[in-house]
Amino acid sequence: MGSVAPSPAELDASVVKVTRSTNLRDVPLPGSPEELSHSHCTDHMVTVRWTVANGWETPEVRPFENLSIPPTASCLHYATECFEGMKVYRGFDGKLRLFRPDCNGERLMNSAKRSSLPSFRYEEIKRLIAKLMQIDGPRWLPKDQPGRFLYLRPAMIGSGPHLGVQTPKEALLFIIAVPWPDPSKKVSEQPGVPSGLKLYASQPDSIRAWPGGFGYAKLGANYGPSLLAHGKAQELGFDQVLWLFGEDRQVTEAGASNFFVVWENKETKKLELVTPSLESQLILPGVTRRSVLELARERLTQSVGKLAAVDVVEKHFTIGDVEEAWKEGRIVESFVCGTAVSFPFLFFPSISLRVYGD
Repeated sequence: MGSVAPSPAELDASVVKVTRSTNLRDVPLPGSPEELSHSHCTDHMVTVRWTVANGWETPEVRPFENLSIPPTASCLHYATECFEGMKVYRGFDGKLRLFRPDCNGERLMNSAKRSSLPSFRYEEIKRLIAKLMQIDGPRWLPKDQPGRFLYLRPAMIGSGPHLGVQTPKEALLFIIAVPWPDPSKKVSEQPGVPSGLKLYASQPDSIRAWPGGFGYAKLGANYGPSLLAHGKAQELGFDQVLWLFGEDRQVTEAGASNFFVVWENKETKKLELVTPSLESQLILPGVTRRSVLELARERLTQSVGKLAAVDVVEKHFTIGDVEEAWKEGRIVESFVCGTAVSFPFLFFPSISLRVYGD
């Protein structure tokens, strides 16, 4: 009888190989141009290669450097890639903490599946992040600077040298860490961050996501094509695009962030915290979005003193609903939230809109 071929190897952080850098990078000062550039990475990175024949290879923590991939890599031609965004914080007790990494892990696995990239156990990625932070954390998030954080970018790309539209036979998983501006700094003090947000409602010929598509996944293909409309919005003096969908102009996302409105319900007269539903898969299931909803349901649904109770609602609503509420004076505030902003979420008491037809 012939021998049975071994099963492809699973991702295993316990066998990680560590190569320490001998040329440490400068740690940027808080608020410096290097920190504000969002491009100054820490000393080390994680890389793990995968092949369809052998599965996951030995993970490596190695000095940060540019990647080398063939010009025919499928990620460069067919958008076989996905990524995540998350943060690691230095606590006031001196410990390092990830914010809800299991939520990011679930989303990364869904994004990888949508791009036909290999699967993995996300617990292993958490262990690789822990190893990376064991090495880079002491220098880049010192214990005497509690409250600071690094932005983590796990990503996976189809890396095999194969032209032709096909499921990748090779892939590369990598994790990098980037310093981010001080979250305690006022929004208005951060260069390039507006104190209020002006949104330009997308036009009917510009659609970010659609039913049956991949608007729910964190793929580069969701972002690159949106930059044309974003550039037009900025030319007109706006900060971001409020993405609408369908003949009724459903509200979906604001730029790359989740969008919320606090308004008085026209029928019940009660306050509502409203955000678009995930049901149609038109928007990204944001981790910060999920946290806002869970905290609001825990703390705001009962009146306390002069603070009225708030109904927390996930539903479809249109730009027409927003306009009507604004004209009738029922909007209390609106805000956007996401990981890659300087606060976990930003409140904008007045988000100004330009809508189709104005």
